[in-house]
Amino acid sequence: MDSTRVTEHPTSYERPQPGVDPADPRGALLRTSTPAHTPGTTALPAQARGGDTPPGAAAPCAQGRKPDTPQGRAPDAPQSTGPDTGTGTGTDAGPEHAQPAAEDTGTHRPRPAPDAIPVQPDGSAQPAEGASGADPAAATDPNTPATPDRRTGQGPSPGQPTPMRRDGDRLRFVGAATRRIARGLDLDEIVMGLCRATVPTFSDAILVYLRDPLPVGDERPTGPLVLRLRRTDRIPVERDSEAGFAPLPQPAAQQPEPWELAELSTVAAELCEVRTGGALAEVLRGVRPVFADAPAARAALPELLGAGGDLVIPSGQRAILAPLRGRRRVIGAAVFLRRPERIPFETDDLLVAAQLATHSALGIDKAVLYDREAYIADELQRTMLPETLPRPTGVRLASRYLPAAETARVGGDWYDAIPLPGSRVALVVGDVMGHSMTSAAIMGQLRTTAQTLAGLDLPPQEVLHHLDEQAQRLGTDRMATCLYAVYDPVSHRITIANAGHPPPVLLHLGGRAEVLRVPPGAPIGVGGVDFEAVELDAPAGATLLLYTDGLVESRLRDVWTGIEQLREKLAATAQLTGPDHPPPLEALCDEVLDMLGPGDRDDDIALLAARFDGIAPSDVAYWFLEPEDAAPGKARKLARRALARWGLEDLSDSVELLVSEVVTNAVRYASRPVTLRLLRTDVLRCEVGDDVPQLPRLRQARATDEGGRGLYLVNRLARRWGATRLSTGKVVWFELNRT
Repeated sequence: MDSTRVTEHPTSYERPQPGVDPADPRGALLRTSTPAHTPGTTALPAQARGGDTPPGAAAPCAQGRKPDTPQGRAPDAPQSTGPDTGTGTGTDAGPEHAQPAAEDTGTHRPRPAPDAIPVQPDGSAQPAEGASGADPAAATDPNTPATPDRRTGQGPSPGQPTPMRRDGDRLRFVGAATRRIARGLDLDEIVMGLCRATVPTFSDAILVYLRDPLPVGDERPTGPLVLRLRRTDRIPVERDSEAGFAPLPQPAAQQPEPWELAELSTVAAELCEVRTGGALAEVLRGVRPVFADAPAARAALPELLGAGGDLVIPSGQRAILAPLRGRRRVIGAAVFLRRPERIPFETDDLLVAAQLATHSALGIDKAVLYDREAYIADELQRTMLPETLPRPTGVRLASRYLPAAETARVGGDWYDAIPLPGSRVALVVGDVMGHSMTSAAIMGQLRTTAQTLAGLDLPPQEVLHHLDEQAQRLGTDRMATCLYAVYDPVSHRITIANAGHPPPVLLHLGGRAEVLRVPPGAPIGVGGVDFEAVELDAPAGATLLLYTDGLVESRLRDVWTGIEQLREKLAATAQLTGPDHPPPLEALCDEVLDMLGPGDRDDDIALLAARFDGIAPSDVAYWFLEPEDAAPGKARKLARRALARWGLEDLSDSVELLVSEVVTNAVRYASRPVTLRLLRTDVLRCEVGDDVPQLPRLRQARATDEGGRGLYLVNRLARRWGATRLSTGKVVWFELNRT
């Protein structure tokens, strides 16, 4: 079956239609008149078929060829040679669209003119290019009767749009404007969408006032109602026909209106406090838009715009004040303005302004709620991750975190660095499945559990075992991957246990990058599996990179391809600084993230880089002391010798006093040898270990007490001090500045 040909005429609300006079004060609104008609029309016009003769072409019979006779058509039925214009002889009919001809009563059903026939300034209509069947003389004949308004029964004035046509334009404009407003996601985009949609199609200028501060959701605002000028937009004075409004010619002696010279943002008041019971409060409470010359608006607009409002508001019905009401309360107001030379607003334009205000207010409500949710997500994710990384002895740290997208700012990826006794540090990175608030909450619980287990100085495999049990207690479907490593700067060794996480990459000082071979393990939450730990060398100057799978896996590449690309990226970055100088940690993290392409951000990314500086053996002194009464004196003597060897004799008095007090407390309760270790780094650190798990507490000794003053002295003289419980006892440590 032949398909019916349909000719579409696009309509733009930001550019004038072809054939419209640029000086037309209605801008993008088309002005059309009712097409002329002749008696004898059929009840329904015939449809042009794809196989029919195109307009302006001769019929096949006229060219000496016999016309085709489709099935169901009478051979002697006349062919339709004109377009679908609603005029004919009453015998045009197709096989599928044939209708019985109505009696000629002299009347017909009016049809709006096609979009391709704009009305000229003199009220005449020009036929569309290539159209046939429309009599130009009939279109321009002033004696041709126009279709009366079906509501009033009166015909339109020459050159004016028909009510039906103007209503259709308003509906199309409102549809396009609301779609543009709805595209905005944040507050500024929605307000800008309102301004761009209305200027210059509906108004020449607009002022948007919003409540300051904007209430969120069901919050009940406190304090007075204050409106702040959020945005203004207007047609520039130097306009061209592309904007849809060309300036009218004016005499040279005539000066522009004051509001044309003034910038709206400088003339209108920036802040307005709405007085309770005032004129502006009444208009806002009424919700409906009003004209500026209405009694209620005459007093409300000066209160809103301030002293410069007279320069902004033109005379007549050329300004509309529209309250912006959200779901529960008024959140602002919009003022639509037209230039004095343009025709004023009409009553139906109040309905347009009401639609624009309603959609904008609801969009602003959604934007405010979205901003609040994004803020909560950001705060939740920020508090779940370390605010700052520690500065443990012998290792430097750097980290990065990237959410999966702007609309999914929370996720289950986390990283952590936990100082451990003996100047060691635990490096943790993990990934909980999902990108929801639930994933972030589970991640926070697992991170807290890992910190608690690390404080007990458990081996890495034991930490993962307890994390697996905790994940099962949280739920049967709580799955996560985790990698837990402990670095010892004294022995230059690192112990790693893995639970289904991508393996770390070690960048050596010479520029060689290698993927460490660690047991893969099962993810946390599976249950019933063992985790293995492996101990590897951690040479000084090397960099260990821990990451989540979002860095190396995406829809465009598998995880092992991404790991190999990461290894190559690290090696290439190290070559830039030479074999003897490792790349800076912060710059290295940025370079690693630069390997991500446009389609590689399917998951959030956590990145933790550790540069191993280590502690040289010459900066470490270590002794075992038997738990006897002579142990404190021996400890003082050993400490004095070590300080003399390091050139720190100035610290001898303080160190001997504090070592004596701590060793005395350890010997009093210990049953096994006590350990004493001195570390020389940027500070002097002293560590005393015993086999008693009870931690000492600082207390204020009474005047009659014989003991209880040792920790008081440590607290007063040491830079820092602390006590950490171990699986075999505890360690009490303190630090002193070297200078």
